[in-house]
Amino acid sequence: MAGGGRSLGLWAALVLVAGNMIGSGLYLLPATLGAVGSITVISWVIAGGGALVLALVFAYLGLLRPQADGAVAYASEELGPALGHFGWFTYWLTSCCGTSAVAVAATGYLGFFFPVLKSTWPGVASSIAIVWLMVGVNLIGPRLVARIGAATLVVGLAPIVLASGVGLAYFRPEVFAASWNVSGGSDFAATVSSVTPIFWAFLGLECANVVAAVVENPKRNLPLAAVGGVALALAIYLAASVAIMGLLPAKALAASSAPFADAIHGVAGAITAALVAACALAKASGTLGGWILVAAESNRSGAAVGFLPRWISEVAPDKGLTRDLILVGVMMSASIYASASPSLGKQFGVLINVTVVLSMVLYLLCSLALLKMAAELETGRSRLVARIAGAVGAAFSLGVILAADPGLRLPTLVVTAVSFGLYGLSRWRRAQPA
Repeated sequence: MAGGGRSLGLWAALVLVAGNMIGSGLYLLPATLGAVGSITVISWVIAGGGALVLALVFAYLGLLRPQADGAVAYASEELGPALGHFGWFTYWLTSCCGTSAVAVAATGYLGFFFPVLKSTWPGVASSIAIVWLMVGVNLIGPRLVARIGAATLVVGLAPIVLASGVGLAYFRPEVFAASWNVSGGSDFAATVSSVTPIFWAFLGLECANVVAAVVENPKRNLPLAAVGGVALALAIYLAASVAIMGLLPAKALAASSAPFADAIHGVAGAITAALVAACALAKASGTLGGWILVAAESNRSGAAVGFLPRWISEVAPDKGLTRDLILVGVMMSASIYASASPSLGKQFGVLINVTVVLSMVLYLLCSLALLKMAAELETGRSRLVARIAGAVGAAFSLGVILAADPGLRLPTLVVTAVSFGLYGLSRWRRAQPA
């Protein structure tokens, strides 16, 4: 075992990468994909392939810049401060929008016990209430957030594992085949358009660069752990997706607010379905608390370097995050209200599509940064592989953005304009005499 604090072998690092992705991201996704059909299994393979390449991108970034301040620092270092601000701004918005989607997923499984929450405005009220509940938990302190997250970590895998096992045991090929493409469009359009929402389940793959600081023999094991972790997650996701689409018709999935519980109900009974719903609710709540903390820290880091007005943040690291947490709670509540839809599945779909598009902007910038940084690698083979990964990662990220719902293109341009406007304003403020 290596010294210097490096204590994770290949298998432990691989499981860490996979574990940071597998969980609440999948809980309500079958409802979104149910509007398309079981053809989305192909979309899973495409999204998984892109995720494998991007995991390799972040593995190399982690090797080259193990002390970088998170994924948002790479663009600043290699592409300039303006694009660095753009990366930070999209990550900040992603944290808020993505966390809102987790709150909607929690409401979906709470609706299994209280059906009134499946209606639009009761569901919106529930999601907002869950957000502020977890903001309150964060105000008590990050230790409580960590304890809740740890307590729900293993619990969160139960719905996926149980649904996959039961689903494959009771798999009905005729249900899967009849639901192949219910989107009303061509197979090609259905497959491509589904890649964006599916990639929601892979967000967090950038955690591979964190592993660089603690893994044994990182030059060999880090790329293997990054790619292997995503591959493990992809295998679990594919098994769960195939299983659940062989239990419930696509239209039933699209109408569900708790697809894993509803799929289990018909073959394993009400008690087992309720257990699945409770586990999913617990994990979504734990995940929500952690992401609220991440969003608040992103808010503080942005204010500390002048990207946001300092008065809206507790800039000093030794102080609490009260103002940051309140701002994040307000932004999340606004995004939940603005995305209100006739069903929780549709609202979830809106939020995750916005989140993925904004995330792909950051992944695009990081891939381009790797193209510049690859020259620092020691061997010609490593430089070649890194450059190929950077080029393919950039192309895939741009492709996901272009394949997303056309209605998201204008908001993406608006976010871009606002980001560069805020960057210009921050530069102007810093240039003013004290």
